[in-house]
Amino acid sequence: MPSYSAPLRDMQFLLADRGLRQQVAQLPGHDEMSEDLVEAILNEAARFAQGTLAPLNVIGDRQGARWHAGEVQTAEGWREAYEQFAANGWNALSCPPEFGGQGAPRLVSALVEELWNAANVAFALCPMLTRGAIEAIELRGSDELKRIWVPKLVSGEWTGTMNLTEPQAGSDLAAVRARAEPQPDGTYRVFGQKIFITYGEHDLTDNIVHLVLARIPGAPEGVKGISLFVVPKVLLDAEGGLGERNDVRCVSIEHKLGIHGSPTAVLAFGDQGGATGWLVGEENRGLEYMFIMMNAARFSVGIEGIGLAERAYQRAVAYARQRIQGTEMGGPTREKVAIIRHPDVRRLLMSMRSRVEAMRALACEVALATDQAHGHPDESIRRERQAFVDLMIPVIKGWCTENAVDIASMGVQVHGGMGFIEETGAAQHLRDARITPIYEGTTGIQALDLVGRKIARDKGIAAQALIAQMRETQLALADDDPLLAAIRHRLFIGINALEDAVGFVLRHFDQQPTLVALGSAPLLKLFGIVAGGWQLARSAHVARRSLDQAGVDLGFYRAKLHTAQFYAGHVLTEAPGLVQSILDGGDAALAMTDEAF
Repeated sequence: MPSYSAPLRDMQFLLADRGLRQQVAQLPGHDEMSEDLVEAILNEAARFAQGTLAPLNVIGDRQGARWHAGEVQTAEGWREAYEQFAANGWNALSCPPEFGGQGAPRLVSALVEELWNAANVAFALCPMLTRGAIEAIELRGSDELKRIWVPKLVSGEWTGTMNLTEPQAGSDLAAVRARAEPQPDGTYRVFGQKIFITYGEHDLTDNIVHLVLARIPGAPEGVKGISLFVVPKVLLDAEGGLGERNDVRCVSIEHKLGIHGSPTAVLAFGDQGGATGWLVGEENRGLEYMFIMMNAARFSVGIEGIGLAERAYQRAVAYARQRIQGTEMGGPTREKVAIIRHPDVRRLLMSMRSRVEAMRALACEVALATDQAHGHPDESIRRERQAFVDLMIPVIKGWCTENAVDIASMGVQVHGGMGFIEETGAAQHLRDARITPIYEGTTGIQALDLVGRKIARDKGIAAQALIAQMRETQLALADDDPLLAAIRHRLFIGINALEDAVGFVLRHFDQQPTLVALGSAPLLKLFGIVAGGWQLARSAHVARRSLDQAGVDLGFYRAKLHTAQFYAGHVLTEAPGLVQSILDGGDAALAMTDEAF
């Protein structure tokens, strides 16, 4: 089975050639992010991803997590890898320095996250959720909660979870029934059951800090009556060490299509008198606080999609290079050749490659904007950058994960019949990727968020600002260079399609929300495709200039141009069709009776 190779050269292109590192280094608190330091971080992360996490990927898939009498055992080598992960400081990379973190910018940590997810997505889920718990407690918890819980989460000595949904609730969190009863000492007794809790029970650490949504007696109905609580697996003693077990029990773990190494738990709270919990922030604002974790997780799940897609692409390329079958169409001899010489295989590989590069570049752009939104000295720029991040979170989550499934499926196709056989490894990527468009909000939920909260609510201001940036990029492409001119033309058509779709939302959302909703998923896809084309156009512009410089890697920059050219001709060309389905495609679905389905 081919090993994973971290795509450091493409990451360096974004950081150096595209100038993203230089931009983040200009922000207060990040001036130490020199080229040498960032390169060292990525190199070390690549070594750990390639040497430790990647070999465990298939082991986790085949052994899975195992439940027995309320305890969960992770796959062979998992615990040792996690201990090494925490000891090397990776858990603390982007965490706040005041709690022992390293304070790395999101731009850098996002690229490192991709490496973890490409190497072993089931493993990477655990620290991803811990970071979300850290952020929620740091931003909304009391000083006492921060002092007690955050340092050990930052160090990785403990892990964190999100406990949102319940058997009767699904994505409708207004239906949450878990309750929290206040106690005289200021704590709460938590009762209820939570499902789909990633790493809700495991043997990697001695304690797990659960963030739990529950209702306090007398709270308003619906989402306005939900509060957020810290409920640890193990309570602390008077000295702050681990004490007695809290009333939290793992009832079972799920048997899943993929990500077998990641335990997905059903947790019962309060079967023996109530689990002790502490309120985070104010009563009845729990869902608002949980969205801190959820938005961070949605971006991270988008990065999962990028990592999985990269891994599937690498495996497909390796197989296409070594699989000898058939003669080359139009070739000089009748000798058998590697299937990478066959036109349709090359089409599949280029489709995989171009979309991976578009997704990575777009995610980096959003990560940089996150850093700017938090740290830029100009308040107006902070607001502008945050608006861009808010707009793009559902796109990153929805488009990148849908792409991951599609790209992993293409990887199976490149392998032919061998792709359907588990031993080649291609099928695992498809199985692992399939959950990513579902959890942390399905693609449909992301699409509704995009059209409702992110476009209609602000009257399209953020979307139009982004479209203006895209037009600047499109106009900057030289029209006297045949290759760049072709990209420029396709991007122009794509931007127009996106602008038409945004205009449709603004005109019809208030009076015909159902009609808009029917086109929301195609709009999310359109948004991702055009935004990805915008990013590859920028990369092509830089690559074209670099070809004129002495001593550069000509093959790398030519490949950049060919990748952007392929994307423009095979992916951006979907934009006109998508906008038509948004503008005209809803009537039939609305007209169909329920009984006719």
